[in-house]
Amino acid sequence: MQKIILYTVVVLLTVICKISAQEKDSLEVKVTKSFELQAKEIANNIQIITTEEKKALKEEVAAIDKQIEEGKITKEKGDELKLGIAKERAQNIETKVAAEEARLSQLVQDKVDGRLRETEQDIDTIQLRKGRLIISFEPSRGKSRKEYKPRSERRTTTQFVFAAGLNNVVTNGESFNKSDFRVWGSHFYEWGLTLNSRILKDHNLLHAKYGLSLMYNNLRPTDNQYFVKNGDVTELQTGTVDFDESRLRNVYLTVPLHLEFDFTPKKVDKDGESYFRTHESFRVGIGGYAGVRVKSKQILKYKEDDQRIKTKQKGDFNVSDFNYGLSAYIGYGEISFYAKYDINPLFKDNAVDQNNISFGVRFDIN
Repeated sequence: MQKIILYTVVVLLTVICKISAQEKDSLEVKVTKSFELQAKEIANNIQIITTEEKKALKEEVAAIDKQIEEGKITKEKGDELKLGIAKERAQNIETKVAAEEARLSQLVQDKVDGRLRETEQDIDTIQLRKGRLIISFEPSRGKSRKEYKPRSERRTTTQFVFAAGLNNVVTNGESFNKSDFRVWGSHFYEWGLTLNSRILKDHNLLHAKYGLSLMYNNLRPTDNQYFVKNGDVTELQTGTVDFDESRLRNVYLTVPLHLEFDFTPKKVDKDGESYFRTHESFRVGIGGYAGVRVKSKQILKYKEDDQRIKTKQKGDFNVSDFNYGLSAYIGYGEISFYAKYDINPLFKDNAVDQNNISFGVRFDIN
């Protein structure tokens, strides 16, 4: 268990480092042009199109005149060729100018609809973005300014989730104190990725949290017992040797879904604009999960004739192929207390239902 947790922490740190490196290296260049500048560019384009087409026509007419002078073609043939290329160049001008006129029409409509950036003098602006830092540069004034873009402009963010703690079963008709499994020796751990979507546009309280997780539920029987599959029933039997380790592990691939209440207050930047952050105050999540069992394995360790023996028994052990249940967490920042309970029985056909239950600590790392 310690090795697995250590390995998971190493993987987690690697992912965080990679994400940080990507954020540092990413650079977004955004150019915003004023209405006047865009209109001027369109007018220049129309002038360039007309000038180039007329120049090309003049050169082609001169070439035809030269062929007439050299006697290569007749004057009638030359006039026919001139008329053809004149029509072609006129068509080119009409097609290209029509495209620019369409751009101008759309630009005017965008201006009327308010989709263009409004500034005091409609100056063109260049923005260089690196992470949350934005550098704005106004070429016509030769001025630049820096501002910090709120990180949580996006309604949906991602988190790496890791949870670990105690695992046991609730047996129908028996108290939890009389469990056949070690309270402090049976553990669970879970890791995965979640998406966190703010439900309300202008309020930070409600979030939908969903993703994909791997759940590992371990049960260590008491009194030197181990699991034995007898037909459709799985039961505990006392071992004929003294076990140093007796553990049943069930692994599930699950889809968790929670409604999260995040009490992180709305923030206001230096320009008076509000924005939202997550995982900076008290959080409460309620929901559930559903998944499929990936594998089951029993691990037994014991000594025989002064030799240490470790056996791994793989099979279904009549464990339910699907699991679904309820889960909740409450905490502050990225750390919370976590509980989950399987509604479906652990074993398919046992006479007495046993439902898996887990308590632990959960980390939601942005």
